[in-house]
Amino acid sequence: MRSRKRIPVAILAVGSLALTATACSDDGAGSAEPLESLDIMAPFFSAVPPEEDDPIDAALSELAGLDISVQWVPNTDYGAKTNTVLAGDDIPDVMVIQGKDQAFVQTAEAGGFWDLTEYLASGDYPNLVTENPEVQEASSVNGKVYGVYRARDVIRSSVILRQDWLDNLGLELPETTDDLYEIARAFTEDDPDGNGEDDTYGMINPMWGGIGNGSPYDAIEVWHGSGNLWTEEGGALVPAFTTPEWSQALEYERDLVSNGYVNADYATMDPATWNEPFLNGEGGIILDVQSRAAQLVGLFKEQDPDNFDKYVGLAGQLEGPNGTFAMPTAGYSGFLAVPRAGVQTEEQLKQVLTALNELNTTEAQNLMNHGIEGDNFTVEDGVAVFDTSKQDFTDQVTGAWAQLGMNVAGYNAYPLQQPTEYDQALYQLRLDLQAEDLANAVFNPAAGFVSPTYTTNGAQLDTIIADARIQYIAGQIDEAGLQAAIDNWHASGGDEVTQEINDLYAELN
Repeated sequence: MRSRKRIPVAILAVGSLALTATACSDDGAGSAEPLESLDIMAPFFSAVPPEEDDPIDAALSELAGLDISVQWVPNTDYGAKTNTVLAGDDIPDVMVIQGKDQAFVQTAEAGGFWDLTEYLASGDYPNLVTENPEVQEASSVNGKVYGVYRARDVIRSSVILRQDWLDNLGLELPETTDDLYEIARAFTEDDPDGNGEDDTYGMINPMWGGIGNGSPYDAIEVWHGSGNLWTEEGGALVPAFTTPEWSQALEYERDLVSNGYVNADYATMDPATWNEPFLNGEGGIILDVQSRAAQLVGLFKEQDPDNFDKYVGLAGQLEGPNGTFAMPTAGYSGFLAVPRAGVQTEEQLKQVLTALNELNTTEAQNLMNHGIEGDNFTVEDGVAVFDTSKQDFTDQVTGAWAQLGMNVAGYNAYPLQQPTEYDQALYQLRLDLQAEDLANAVFNPAAGFVSPTYTTNGAQLDTIIADARIQYIAGQIDEAGLQAAIDNWHASGGDEVTQEINDLYAELN
């Protein structure tokens, strides 16, 4: 075991960690020996973690040029384990950090993790150069990059519809918010299932708290041009909910509800039951991630195997009254960070980055996401085909090793074989819609900024707006009541958040 320096921390009243001194000198000077192994801490989702003699480990170690040793931690325990490790003496070389929580931000800004900004920008590690600069900016902390982010689909939001209802009514997939409104009306008023009963409605919305977290309401507001949580006006950033476009979107949402084009229990419906009205022929529109369409197709295969391909239609994001704007995701799920107590010199850091660069190659991506070619999967016509007799091993690969996947320069592993031609066509449609909508993605310009006031009071501030939004859509408050809630947000710390965000925006732009 290499000699480690402990990251000094103090336990706060809230139970988080705050670094009280830097782990090593700022210039990375030191006499530590070159690394011979790469110690990593990562979560796993599979039933059991990989064994020590796992063939993926051996193959990745060969690619990385270092003996990879992973401390696998159950995902349910990972947050607590992260805090424990940072407070201890045995610090790994690389840690999966699952989010920019208060403990991580304080530790990073106090010098506990290497600032990778200039190293990643140098071009020395081409597989670590992001294909989406906006995502890297979102994953940063006040202009500094403290980890190689784990890329996720940037575009996921979509419109999922009952295709059989569209066909029955002679309607096409929507392209605009006006189209969506008309379809919601027709699904409610024009007997789309043809049974002669008044027993259907348009949009299915579950209970959804918070703001800016991918809800159907967020999507509609972005499509109307409100921006994504924050937007730029006159050289400054303002909350999206203070824009005229946001108010316009709320009128649209309120009209849908008041006309009965949305399920009556939208404010209380359990999200776990979101699929049921769609499957049962009660509602016909879901605004959610594209993968839900494939999930619904799978359920229709069980319900009506001979006609499963007739029920689900998928459209991308919609043109609104003020232009075409697409709602992206954050584009990442945590990142791989390098603690300075584990990696003590710049020479060691460069070894780590060289290894991570190799772990971002196509060969490494196939190992992490699929397994061993010729063992648990083969390649036919350019797609990965899995051996079902080795499903346990495959599940272990996807539930553990995939957690180390970064894919910041693009995901180049083999695509997966789809079970039917219809499924393949749906999969390709999803890819096409993602590429099309990415061109219109509206990223949150404040995603990389950490406001101390928001860190402390953000949940309460978000609740003020989220509750007022639902109350306004429901007709429980009027425009004056909505404005009173926004004023309350400003008075309850929102003005401080806005100032802190804009101070950072001015400093870094």
